Amino acid sequence: MPSLRIWLMAARPRTLPAAVAPVLVGTALASTSGSIDWIAFVAAMLGALFIQVGTNLSNDYSDARRGADTEDRLGPVRVTAGGLVPPRQVLVATYVSFGLAVLCGIYLIAVAGPVLLLIGAASILAGVLYTGGPRPYGYEGLGEVFVFLFFGVVAVTGSYYVQRENLPWEALVLAVPVGLLASAILVVNNVRDLDTDRRAGKRTLAVRLGRERTRRLYAGMLVLAYVTAPLPWILGSLSAWLLLPLVTLPLAVKLERSVAGHTDGPTLNEALAGTGRLEFVFCVLLAAGLLLS
Repeated sequence: MPSLRIWLMAARPRTLPAAVAPVLVGTALASTSGSIDWIAFVAAMLGALFIQVGTNLSNDYSDARRGADTEDRLGPVRVTAGGLVPPRQVLVATYVSFGLAVLCGIYLIAVAGPVLLLIGAASILAGVLYTGGPRPYGYEGLGEVFVFLFFGVVAVTGSYYVQRENLPWEALVLAVPVGLLASAILVVNNVRDLDTDRRAGKRTLAVRLGRERTRRLYAGMLVLAYVTAPLPWILGSLSAWLLLPLVTLPLAVKLERSVAGHTDGPTLNEALAGTGRLEFVFCVLLAAGLLLS
């Protein structure tokens, strides 16, 4: 395969909506109370993307070293375990991705102060320790919790803070559906890999809960995302345009049925990609609703 295609595979573009979506929502919320610093918006977006890619590369490298990515896994080929890229090159690419995120963060720190340094450092550390370090939290069933925190709460509130340097309650509320949908992407991934993860000693939340309860967790995450998104309108803060994400409900129902009724790799791979698309479209509509508010 061409080298560019291999590196795109390693970056896992299907997961990148989880990086883009919270920046859109946080910035759109900030626009309801004043003008936007577009350079800061671009820096936040690129920083989030580089952190996501760096996390994916780190995960690829660390899982291969721990023997978690075996030949019988149902997901796409991992470039390190599959022998497509030497481990050292993957590690260097990880450093480069995080380094580029740091460069974006320098501007954000200059704009919004040292709080952004803490946010960026914590996000990069969380990305590395997901499957790296002596006790990776992704192997202990905490992956979904950290995704909810860093691709929901931290990313949405951080994107808002970059623009306004304060934190209203609406930012925390709107971070909930964003984080839930980002976590749902990982839930599908772990449902797909449940058997191979169990054999590799990787105790993901799906391994701990079992397939059926994890499927119900996925459905619950989707339902709760749709329930929490319009709360600022219900509580009288923003307008009914926050109901726009309901347009994506048929896609959510289709995905839930797909995850609930299948165990084969191709179907669950498509459900994973579909959950990423759902989060992206949901958050674009949510951002649009904020702009119209």
